[in-house]
Amino acid sequence: MTNWIRLPNSEGQCVARPEGQADQKTYQREVGRAGFTGPSAQIYHRHPPAGWATFEGPLRPRAFSLGKLSPGPACPLQARRVLHNDHMEVRYWKTDSKMHALARNADGDTLIFVHNGAGALFCDYGHLSYRDGDYILLPRGTAWRIEPSELSEFMMIEATADAFKLPDASSDGARAVDPMLFTLPRIDDAFIAQQDDAFWEIHIKRRGQVSTLTYPFNPLDAIGWEGDLCVVKLNWRDLAKHRSNGQRTPPAASCTFVTGTFSISTFIPKVGEGESGIMRVPFYHSNEDADEFIFYHRGEFFSRGEIKAGMATFHPSGFPHGPHPSAYQTKMVKAPVETEEVAIMIDSRAFLTVDESIPDGAEWKAYVKTWEKAQETL
Repeated sequence: MTNWIRLPNSEGQCVARPEGQADQKTYQREVGRAGFTGPSAQIYHRHPPAGWATFEGPLRPRAFSLGKLSPGPACPLQARRVLHNDHMEVRYWKTDSKMHALARNADGDTLIFVHNGAGALFCDYGHLSYRDGDYILLPRGTAWRIEPSELSEFMMIEATADAFKLPDASSDGARAVDPMLFTLPRIDDAFIAQQDDAFWEIHIKRRGQVSTLTYPFNPLDAIGWEGDLCVVKLNWRDLAKHRSNGQRTPPAASCTFVTGTFSISTFIPKVGEGESGIMRVPFYHSNEDADEFIFYHRGEFFSRGEIKAGMATFHPSGFPHGPHPSAYQTKMVKAPVETEEVAIMIDSRAFLTVDESIPDGAEWKAYVKTWEKAQETL
């Protein structure tokens, strides 16, 4: 365990003063280490911590409209890459076509998040239906394919040379994710019906390259299996239902999956603070050990102004962020009792690189400018 240098202390005025409660309005910023599980400090500023006038250089907030990416390709292993480093990669895939070949990732576990669509997934372990809002965890080396019943959009996250696991239980023993919420594939009539003696290819990704293995039959020919390794499915709606009835204000985000270098959290609808005068959007923060990528799935995004469903934002470590100024203006004054946002957040302790092959039409180049313009009216 890291032996952090911790010196609890306070200096000056350390009370948040929202507008209307004091002569001098202040803005709270949290500075934290190890994803805010290590030492942290609250700093109270006279001006918005994200109130910059200009932003130059490669380090900057970025936003993407992933829904604008073209459909395809046929092989999901070669879908458009959005972000990557040595420990993970994020791809975005759109398809309405039945897969006529299998996919197998030998580089690491694959976590699929279904943004839109519905259909069936067939894999080594059987048949599993999917719908919007599903996470589907494919252990490394699993062969799989899908048959969409409608246009489907997937965000695919690879834990390169690693595995997805559940986060540790909290200090009171509670888990963010109850393993009993997972759905497993079934060897049912639909799975048996798709077994045939035609020639089938398996596309295998290893070290970033795809090879093809051909069988004179469908390799998804299992008649049974046993053990404790399997494909699993979890929907964000299951997380919402699982919340304790005793929680007055459920957490804004649940840490859902973890690897050795990054975590995935699920923002789900939550109860707000009403007009209590308390900060009602995520406060400004500096998560100094993590790059942050958020994909916005549905609803009104409480802290993000003009961001819509199907978009994503990237805020690398190195500058404070939090509520967009336009959201701060409109939603600090009067907050809804409950938000309806659903979003997926990746916090990576290893630096993330945006794949520059993303088409210009899929990146909102002016996103950084919206912060500058909005500050003028704060």
